[in-house]
Amino acid sequence: MAEPLLKVRNLDVSVRDKKGHEFKIVDDISFDVQPGEVIALIGESGSGKTTISLGCMGYTRPGCHITGGSVELGGTNVLDQSLTALQELRGKDITYVAQSAAASFNGAMTIDAQVTEIPIITGAMSREDALAKAAQLYADLELPDPENIGKRYPHQVSGGQLQRLMAAMAMISDPRLLILDEPTTALDVTTQIEVLYSFKKLIKDHKTAAIYVTHDLSLVAQVADHILVLKDGQMVEYGATEQIISDPQHDYTKALMAAAHLMPDEIHAPPVVTNEDPPLLQVRNATAGYGPDQDIIALQDIDLTIHAGETVGVIGESGSGKTTLGRLISGLMGAKKGGIYLDGHQLAQSVGQRSKEDLRQIQFAFQMADVALNPRQRLNKILSRPMLFYRGLSRREADREVARLLERVDLPTDFAWRFPPELSGGQRQRVNLARALAAEPRLIICDEITSALDTIVAQQILDLLEDLQDELNLSYMFITHDIATVSKISERIAVMRLGRIVAQGTVDQVLTPPCHEYTQLLLNSVPEMRTDWLDEAVVERRKLVAALGD
Repeated sequence: MAEPLLKVRNLDVSVRDKKGHEFKIVDDISFDVQPGEVIALIGESGSGKTTISLGCMGYTRPGCHITGGSVELGGTNVLDQSLTALQELRGKDITYVAQSAAASFNGAMTIDAQVTEIPIITGAMSREDALAKAAQLYADLELPDPENIGKRYPHQVSGGQLQRLMAAMAMISDPRLLILDEPTTALDVTTQIEVLYSFKKLIKDHKTAAIYVTHDLSLVAQVADHILVLKDGQMVEYGATEQIISDPQHDYTKALMAAAHLMPDEIHAPPVVTNEDPPLLQVRNATAGYGPDQDIIALQDIDLTIHAGETVGVIGESGSGKTTLGRLISGLMGAKKGGIYLDGHQLAQSVGQRSKEDLRQIQFAFQMADVALNPRQRLNKILSRPMLFYRGLSRREADREVARLLERVDLPTDFAWRFPPELSGGQRQRVNLARALAAEPRLIICDEITSALDTIVAQQILDLLEDLQDELNLSYMFITHDIATVSKISERIAVMRLGRIVAQGTVDQVLTPPCHEYTQLLLNSVPEMRTDWLDEAVVERRKLVAALGD
C-alpha cells in the first residue's frame, strides 16, 4: 500500500460558550486517503461533515477552533502552517467545491475569467495556458462546446453544467486534495449521475485525493472508496465502501441506508377507489409562458386533477415546468389559455384578482425555507400573519393557535419566540410547512421541500406530511425530481418534460414497465446501493437520451 496522500489523525474542533467553557463538536477523527481515491463523510446535518472537511484546509467557521490532532498533506502538517502558507495551499494544493455553484460564481464575469483566475493571479500559468487547460477540463467533464462554453456567463448554462464548471475551477491548479461538499444535492436525478461520473473520472485521472461530503449513502456507493459515518461529531463506523453498504455494523449506518433515495423493491398499487366527489382542483388545457405576451412557452396543454385528501406527485428534470405549474395553480402567474378550477369554479388568473377565500385554500410551501422565512422576524409573527389575514383571529387567539400549530409540526411551543436562523434546516422546513398550514388550506403545493435536507430529516418531513393529511384531509401537489420519494408518498403521478405532461396515472400505472421512455430515463437515474451501478447507468442514460431526442 502506497503512503496516503492525506493523513488525518485525532482531529478535534471545539467551540466556546459565553463563560469560556469549551465543547467538542468534532471529536478524535482519524482517516487516510490515497491518491486517486475518495473518502465519503456521511451523516445528518450537524454531524460534523463540513467542519472536518474545512479543518483539512486549516480553516474553521467563526467561533470554532481546531484544538487537537494533525492533518498531513503529502507529509506537510496543514495545521502548523502560517496564514500566508495556508493562503498558498488553498486554491492550489487544496480546492473546495461548494454545494451551490450558482452562489459561488460571479454573475458579472465570464466563466473562463473565473475558472482561470487563481492560476493567473498566482503566476502559476500564463493566461493562454490557463485558457487552454480550462478548455481541456471542459472536454474532460463532457461539457458541450468546450472551446466556447467558457465565454458564456453563469446564467447562460444549466445547473448541472455550472456544477461541473465549478469542478473545472477546482481542478485547474492540479490540486492534491479536492473537497466536494454536497455537490449534487440540488440537481435532478438525471443530471446528478452525469456530474458524479465526471467527478469520479477527474479524480482517478488526476490522482487527486478527495473528500466527498454528503448525507446520502446511495450516492456515496457510486464514488467513494471508503466511508466514514459520523454522528454528533464522532466516528460511528469507518471502512471500505463495499463493506459498509453490504454489511453495516452500527444501527445508525443502517438507519442512513434505510433513508437513502432508493426505489422500493416493488411498486405497490393502492386500492382502486372510485371517487364520486367532484375534484378539488382541476387544471384544464392550460398553456402558460413568460415574456410580455407569454411568447416563451413554459407549459403546453396541461390537464391535471387533484381530489380531496390525495397526494399527486409531479416529477421531471430541472426546466421541465414543474414549479411553473405550481405557480400557475397558486396564481403567481396567469395562463395564456385554459383555466384553473377549484371546486368547479374557475379561479382568477392572478393572486391580485383572487378572493381571500380562494387564496386561503391553496398555499405554497417553498423549496428553501431559509430563503422563504424572514430571518428578522420571530416565528410567532411569521406564523400568526396568515391567521390574522385569512381567518380574522385576534392577536390573543393567534398566539394560542401558533402554539398549537408548532405542536402539530412536532416543534416545542417556546420556539415561537425564536428567529429562523436559530433553527436547524429540518426545523426551518417544519416552520415553512406550518406557515402554509396556518391558513387552514385544502391544498398545499410542496415545491422540492425535502431536496436540501439530509435523508433522515427528509423522511421525518414526509412522515409529518402523511400524518397531517390523515388528520386534516389535506391534498398535496408534491413537486420533486426525486422519483424514489414520490413513488412512496403519492397516489397518482404526473411526469413532465419540456413543459408537457408525458405520462400520468396511478403510481403503478406510470412506474411499472413498460412505461414512457422519459419515465424510464428517470427510473434508470435513481441510484442503486451497489458500487458498479454508476458506469452502467451513464451508458444506459445516454442511449435513452439519444432515443428521446429534443
